[in-house]
Amino acid sequence: MHEYLIEGGKTLSGTITASGNKNAALPCIAAALLTDEPVVLKNIPAIEDVQVMLEVFKALGGTVQATGKNTYRLHMTNITSDEIPIALAKKIRASILFAGPMLARNGRVVLPPPGGDVIGRRRLDTHFLALTELGAQVEVNGIFVFSAPRLKGADIFLDEASVTATENAIMAAVLASGRTILTNAASEPHVQDLCKMLVSMGAKISGIGSNVLVIDGVDRLKGTEFAIGADFMEVGSFIGLAAATKSELTITNTRPEDLRPAKIAFGKLGIQWEVDGTTLHVSKNQSLKVNTDLGGMIPKIDDAPWPGFPPDLTSIITVVATQVEGTVLIHEKMFESRMFFVDKLIGMGARIVLCDPHRAVVTGPSPLTGSELTSPDVRAGMAMVIAALAAEGKSLIRNVYQIERGYENLVDRLSVLGANIRRSDGC
Repeated sequence: MHEYLIEGGKTLSGTITASGNKNAALPCIAAALLTDEPVVLKNIPAIEDVQVMLEVFKALGGTVQATGKNTYRLHMTNITSDEIPIALAKKIRASILFAGPMLARNGRVVLPPPGGDVIGRRRLDTHFLALTELGAQVEVNGIFVFSAPRLKGADIFLDEASVTATENAIMAAVLASGRTILTNAASEPHVQDLCKMLVSMGAKISGIGSNVLVIDGVDRLKGTEFAIGADFMEVGSFIGLAAATKSELTITNTRPEDLRPAKIAFGKLGIQWEVDGTTLHVSKNQSLKVNTDLGGMIPKIDDAPWPGFPPDLTSIITVVATQVEGTVLIHEKMFESRMFFVDKLIGMGARIVLCDPHRAVVTGPSPLTGSELTSPDVRAGMAMVIAALAAEGKSLIRNVYQIERGYENLVDRLSVLGANIRRSDGC
């Protein structure tokens, strides 16, 4: 297992380019299965999760060709297997995204329980609800077997606005007969990217960006060439890095409209940035002081489905809050185990009271000291990297596989900014 060796307490500076959105790339790879024509995907991040999805695509009978930097040509002429390999499924939660397109084109898929981040219970019931409403039958016996001779459009109300369940339902519905109305659908930018890609393939989808999608099924889809949007979670991470280390950073290739919820949350901590087209500049001259609510009340930063503050940035903003003057309540409403990593921050010197699995009160600024850490998931791992870079002394972060599932070539990109970070093979 690889490790990061970090010496913190240094100010960073320079320019970093945002990668493509991991959470858009994964469903778009699965969606390439919906046609027998080639699909070219651009701005695909070079991360572990993408490589696993591409391996699944090949295991099902597809071909994958790298045609340029962050560009892949995917072609599924014929599906030769209806089983997702167990070893690949357990590596990544997004493996479940093959259920919808496999059902739509193949009529059957055998899916082992998906793996992924350890951030609490991540129920799959919404996937089952959506696909059974479209006519699929589901057998559960250690593995999931989905089957349907032909999917039919339906009026579906999702019991929660699950991103991956929405994406599965969309990919199944585009080739179903008749009209599907999907209500309480997730509307995150990566869901919008998937919809735009499918429309470029000939799908008929209206309501993109809203919580009600209307999908009229078509007989077949064609190939396409599509560019994934910028990863606003990565951009938010770099904003947090700049603030926590009191650094001046320029971030290019961003999509500023995706950062509006984050701008409100970071603003509560006295953090602002300037935008010039797709370039974002974070000054080192931030107030780094909590802006209290009316009447001097302690403000709350809480996550929510889009267009709320993204849950993936909760870990990042928690670390940032430790370096800001004042007190703030962080309320993680969506995953019951995501906040448990704060005990590591407390061990580094952060003043945090973990009220329960969902709420933490953070008071800053607190000088942090280097420590030995273990990454539990992608975003908490990146939060630990930020904490280590803001801390005095040396830190060791283990299980960085979890970080590299979501951040492309992180060590080299941070080193260019002046970070003292090194990747080793570990013990």
